[in-house]
Amino acid sequence: MEFRDYYKILGVDRSASESDIKRAYRKMARKYHPDVSDEKDAEERFKEINEAYEVLKDPQKRAAYDQLGNQWKAGQDFQPPPGWDQQFEFHGGGFTDTDRGGFSDFFETLFGQHGFGQGFRRSSEGRRWHIRGEDTFARVNIDLEDAYHGATRTFALKQAELDQQGRRILKTRQFKVNIPKGVYSGQHIRLTGQGSPGVGQAPNGDLYIEIGFNPHPLYKVEGKDVYLDVPIAPWEAELGAQIQVPSPTGNVNLKIPPHTRTGRKFRLKGKGIPAKTPGDFYVVLHIQLPEAHTEKEKQAYLSLKQAFDFNPRAGFGVKS
Repeated sequence: MEFRDYYKILGVDRSASESDIKRAYRKMARKYHPDVSDEKDAEERFKEINEAYEVLKDPQKRAAYDQLGNQWKAGQDFQPPPGWDQQFEFHGGGFTDTDRGGFSDFFETLFGQHGFGQGFRRSSEGRRWHIRGEDTFARVNIDLEDAYHGATRTFALKQAELDQQGRRILKTRQFKVNIPKGVYSGQHIRLTGQGSPGVGQAPNGDLYIEIGFNPHPLYKVEGKDVYLDVPIAPWEAELGAQIQVPSPTGNVNLKIPPHTRTGRKFRLKGKGIPAKTPGDFYVVLHIQLPEAHTEKEKQAYLSLKQAFDFNPRAGFGVKS
């Protein structure tokens, strides 16, 4: 996936004001609109311009995009850094002349899972309008143990706003969230009425919290399954052994059969994330060789060499 420099696409500096961005967008949109432009690449350029404006006109999306830094170049191979958008609050709706279906993979990767495009309901009583507040979206990370046991956590979410001079400022709101047992990465928790305020007598929008997991020193999570890499000694692998390994719910006993090879996987059914349909817990074994530092240890390896008629490269067709 290639990085897109939205500032370069609109021809503005990173410090450009909201009015500068709006003015640049209107100028370029007129130039490249497919209905009036004679440029060969007008349609593609018009899509790029709309996508850039969709991000830079919105204080929340622009602030999050700026978090990526200015070291990236247009067209450079790009993957978003882990947690780049953590604790930013995004708004839905408000698209430009192009709907989201015309946006790039770059945009979809950064902003495509926040539920953009949800509209709002309007009603009127005489001349008074009632507009439901926009839904907002944020990503937060929790510890894996919270998914196993449930928890209550407080998160600080950053929200970009414009001050009276039209400058972007970041404000912080704190929310207490009940983390249900069995929650998994990518799941959304809805906080009713915690989104943008409504107009008139209309209700506030909702805040949707997308759950992710903090990196864990022991476990890896794939969907609802949890993996643990376990090192074992060569003699445990070849002779078999009974060992104890940790799991998020406590230590478990594991029987290693003789002649076990690196990469062998053991499945503990239903011991993954305890969702409605629980995941599984996998133990993956890796044979670890001890290092020989002392003469006694080196002699042990020489004795091993003499005891076995073993050539690990026999299949290569060359003599060892």
